[in-house]
Amino acid sequence: MFNNTPAHDKQMLDTILAETVEYFLKETNPQTGLVPDRSEPGAPASIAASGLALSVFVIAAERGLISHNIALARVLNVLRFFNNAPQGPEPGATGYHGFFYHFLDANTGKRVQNSELSVIDTALFLIGALVAGEYFNRGTPEENSVFWLAENIYKKTDWVWATNGQDAICHGWRPGAGFLPYYWNSGYNEAHLLYILALGSPTFPVNQKAYLNWTNTFETRTYYDTTCTYAAPLFIHQLPQCWLNFKGIQDDYNRRTGMDYFENSRRATIIQQQYAIDNPHKFAEYGPFCWGFTASDGPGPVKLKINSREKEFFGYIARGAPDGPDDGTVSPWAVAASLPFTPAIVIDSLRYAIGHFGLKKERSFGFEASFNPSFPENSKNPNGWVSPWKFALNQGPVILMIDNFQNGLMWKLTSHCPYIINGLRRAGFSGGWLSS
Repeated sequence: MFNNTPAHDKQMLDTILAETVEYFLKETNPQTGLVPDRSEPGAPASIAASGLALSVFVIAAERGLISHNIALARVLNVLRFFNNAPQGPEPGATGYHGFFYHFLDANTGKRVQNSELSVIDTALFLIGALVAGEYFNRGTPEENSVFWLAENIYKKTDWVWATNGQDAICHGWRPGAGFLPYYWNSGYNEAHLLYILALGSPTFPVNQKAYLNWTNTFETRTYYDTTCTYAAPLFIHQLPQCWLNFKGIQDDYNRRTGMDYFENSRRATIIQQQYAIDNPHKFAEYGPFCWGFTASDGPGPVKLKINSREKEFFGYIARGAPDGPDDGTVSPWAVAASLPFTPAIVIDSLRYAIGHFGLKKERSFGFEASFNPSFPENSKNPNGWVSPWKFALNQGPVILMIDNFQNGLMWKLTSHCPYIINGLRRAGFSGGWLSS
């Protein structure tokens, strides 16, 4: 898609992508196809990670990192497992009403950690399934099975049930407790993905009013002379667009603000870099090449005195900029996942992360999840605290967004999916590629 990238930068991006793919190839459970949430030994699988893997296997096959047949076999393994997995209100089931629990036992697929039936994480699985169904289209019996399984799993998802009678989609449901008290109806967030899938459903479509109610809560803010629809963590501006091509198409909210969501993400990325340059809290290393504030692992929770001042450090939390929370932790993966929006500053920052910080040196699976050079580690690590684990929800967007920048494969596949097209149109999107 972008053929003017210098050869050395293309090689860097290709290497990052190939190394990151290894997470999904090596960590996947061979029997169930489930993917661990993180690389920590004994970590549970997550439904979102397993859905990301479906898209990763498609990209890996298209790039020749694995054979077409191996990718097909892996995808079929995952889809067959979830199509046949037990659904019901019992705590030991894999899902209910077509949705799946957030965390699952990698060997059995049963719910673990008292996790909720997660609507957003199910959406991440469903979009991966639909993309796989679009890609494996050569008409063989195995590829016909991919298409049928993906559609069948999607059609069983009862989005209307998930509204709990409201004009909004609930975050989830838990056995014995019922629906969670939170709904996707307030503020700009990653819910585009689930609303497009819910609106496009041929079996359980939600009312368009739910989408309009949500987008009517969005607000624009201006930082560093740049205006955007505000969300502090960078992943919110990235995650839906790992699959959905918002460039040049607009809904009613876009038409009011005069910018599409792709342009909005470009501006949000620029604001994050400018915040790091401004560095109001004087954290170590922040600058034009050291930024990326998003949901990530961290060195806390702990409060420490540094230079006679108490500073609070968080564990896993949705960090953001410029309004925080910010504790000096940055995430190189979040920089990589902004590649389609601001290629020049992202490529420079990735080169700096490799050369200055050495965040890929002698380590597998691509970049570290996050690091904090302001945290006083006992070790001699020049980067301060570095996350000991890799997270599937970090790894997947790196792969998808590098490939979207270079080839646009995910965007091509979703632009041919009738359910995605129907969902976008029911949400009020028009123009651009939707008009062709």
